[in-house]
Amino acid sequence: MSALEPTGVAGFLAHYEGLRARLPGDPTARAAAAELFRTLGLPGRRDEAWKYTNLRPLAEAAFHEPLSPVADHQVAEGIPRLAGSRLLFIDGRYRPDLSAPPAFFTAFADRPLLADLSDRAEQRMIALNTMLAEDGAVLDIPAGHEAGAVQIATIAAAAPGRATGVHPRHVVRLGAGARLVLILSNAGEGTYLHNEVADIVLAEGAHLTLLRVQDESRAAFHIATGVADIAAGATLDSFVLTLGGRMVRTEIHACLAGARAEAHLSAAQLLSGVQHADATTVVRHNAPECASRQTVKHVLTGRSRGVFQGRIEVARGAQKTDGYQMSQALLLSPDAEIDTKPELEIFADDVKCSHGATVGELDAEQMFYLRSRGVPEADARAILIRAFLAEALDAVPHEPTRAAMEAMIDAWWRKEAA
Repeated sequence: MSALEPTGVAGFLAHYEGLRARLPGDPTARAAAAELFRTLGLPGRRDEAWKYTNLRPLAEAAFHEPLSPVADHQVAEGIPRLAGSRLLFIDGRYRPDLSAPPAFFTAFADRPLLADLSDRAEQRMIALNTMLAEDGAVLDIPAGHEAGAVQIATIAAAAPGRATGVHPRHVVRLGAGARLVLILSNAGEGTYLHNEVADIVLAEGAHLTLLRVQDESRAAFHIATGVADIAAGATLDSFVLTLGGRMVRTEIHACLAGARAEAHLSAAQLLSGVQHADATTVVRHNAPECASRQTVKHVLTGRSRGVFQGRIEVARGAQKTDGYQMSQALLLSPDAEIDTKPELEIFADDVKCSHGATVGELDAEQMFYLRSRGVPEADARAILIRAFLAEALDAVPHEPTRAAMEAMIDAWWRKEAA
């Protein structure tokens, strides 16, 4: 990397200046995002929401525009096919030749929808995405439609010695009573930044099951932010499996805007080496009789670090709120670290909100029980880890995705135990 090559905020702004003439859509939102990003910069350790995740390694790298997407069809074989409808993106660009799109899909490049940033000033990575987003998926599900399952597969293929940055923007809108299972699969090779934003709107009675299988390169930076507006009687069920990435942060901001809306946000983070993964959730209860559940499980080996930040906000009129959050960590190494920060902000008086956290090692008595019955140590440890994660995987209702996740967890442990 040249000593004169800009990095951090200056590098992203230089990238924007070079791209702005050919970025799709109205440039007004992009210009506003660029100005916000120029003023506030990247999040730092002094920002309370980022105190456990240091973006300095990202700020010190120079990320380039990806080269032309690879034409070889074999590049898609790295991600299992989990649904009949699949949208494949290579280096952030939609590949129709490798996709089987549903009827309600439009490429973001052809229909750029960028949400207003006026109420998201603290979310600087969204501003960065708004500034640089070139492509993504726009899914408009009509009212009452049973949309089945759709997979969005994203593959990064950075060239050796050339770090790249991609900023996919997905927009998912479900009409009243519509249903969709959306599976996000992430993989790649080399050093790159995958800064993804998903804008989600659920109308009354809609149901979105949002599943993510994240197995990025061990040299990658993965930052994914989902912002969901959930109307009366609608439900968001989300589960994230984190396996890859050098530095990972997955954020979900869910606003329960109508009575009896629900959000169930679950995740499992399996980390090794020096990986860092941060699961951050914010649930805003803005209407009465809403329920939310946040459950995150961590399995940490080596010198890895897991983070869970869960926040529940209950507005004055949100009576009969039922909110719960739990973080459970299994430390398989004395050098592994877990940071947990649950938060409750309650302005209503008729609510039921609670949180909890546990941190521990594999149970010695359970290990002894299995070993005394002839189970090899590696197999015994695998059985206990799978049992620890079983509750989290129960949140995955889509059978092909759950089977793929179980296989990936088994492969992860076999590699760690070798």
